Amino acid sequence: MDTLTHALSGALLARLICARPAAAALPHEVARVLAPAGRFGAAWDQAPGHLAPWQVVVVGALAAAFPDIDAVTQAFGEFVYLRHHRGVTHSVLMAPLWAAVLAAIFARWFAATRERAGGWKALYVPVLAALLIHIAGDWITPFGTMMLAPFSDARLGLGAMFIIDLGFSGILIAALGLAALLPRRRWPAALGLAGAAAWVALAWVGQQEAEAAGRAYAQARGVRAETVEAMPRPASPFNWTVAVFDGHEYHLAHINTRRKAPLVAGPDDFFVRRFSAPYLPVDQAQWTRLPRLGGEGTPPWVKQAWEHEVFATFRWFAQAPSLLEAVERSRLATTAPRAGDAAAAGMAAGASAAGPNAAAAIDASADPQAEAERCAAFRDLRFETPGREGSPFRYAVCLGGAGQARVFRLEGPAWRPI
Repeated sequence: MDTLTHALSGALLARLICARPAAAALPHEVARVLAPAGRFGAAWDQAPGHLAPWQVVVVGALAAAFPDIDAVTQAFGEFVYLRHHRGVTHSVLMAPLWAAVLAAIFARWFAATRERAGGWKALYVPVLAALLIHIAGDWITPFGTMMLAPFSDARLGLGAMFIIDLGFSGILIAALGLAALLPRRRWPAALGLAGAAAWVALAWVGQQEAEAAGRAYAQARGVRAETVEAMPRPASPFNWTVAVFDGHEYHLAHINTRRKAPLVAGPDDFFVRRFSAPYLPVDQAQWTRLPRLGGEGTPPWVKQAWEHEVFATFRWFAQAPSLLEAVERSRLATTAPRAGDAAAAGMAAGASAAGPNAAAAIDASADPQAEAERCAAFRDLRFETPGREGSPFRYAVCLGGAGQARVFRLEGPAWRPI
């Protein structure tokens, strides 16, 4: 889920647990001593030792955004990011420790907690709650979250909602706006969180319907379905890409589980309509077949590229990997790797590209300094959204001589070494 939506959910949850303590009715001197940790009085109570609701909301928003600080791992490499994003900062086991650290930091920001012994304890509950709602928000998406890190790197997830969901975010924004208009009431926050939970439940229903459509297709066509996966798509909780894997290839369709007729959208239509148009009614679904590691005409070195040790991180990360293309080419030993530009820069030196089912041979002897290079590019179907240019998480392995291998990230037509 996007960081802004995480912050919104943390702010709303913090507002919900920002309650008036009974100590607020006591004299100020007594209230300062008896004010319970982890409970907050509203600004109008005028009780010392308590934060104003807006302060609690700010703390909740910042704490809920904190786990995404692991995005800094991108500075250390593409695969470092894949390996560690949604790792220890997203762990339910580590959340109590992170909450203590953040509460101690935030406590220094406000006089009410800074001047109070153990003032950080008053922030611990909303901070921990914000961290946990961030983890829950990522768990419902298909990316996968290492909720048990550092003891397990299993990527867990419900996979029921697209990473950016305007409906879900809109519910949170509306609830926060209502809470601002009714500052003495907590029910707007409760209503907003209940509405967000109901939206997730609706998406889960759509997921079950999409998986049922995949199983029905497999049964009707006599396909041996090893797995049936429904991948959420934008614009509607009923937009899905269904992948039926038979052990060798994927049977893929883009469907809307509630649509009765195709949605027609032109280039000038609202973007939500344009994003939703590719998803057809279930009974009109157009099923295509995509090989996982290639078909009968795919050369054996594609599997070698997939299994190479330099590609271990992507193999661990990808849940629905599929061969995108296979390329055999020659390149100058002294030339920096650049494939893909102008239909692969290496092709200018005599290379040729092929789809998943074929690969063309090359004549490396055309240049005495040239060395043969075989490249296999892969994608993760979870992130292949219809109509989107430059899908993320596409990588290629290029095999050279003596068991050498290089990894590239695909950015549109360009291949960037990583």
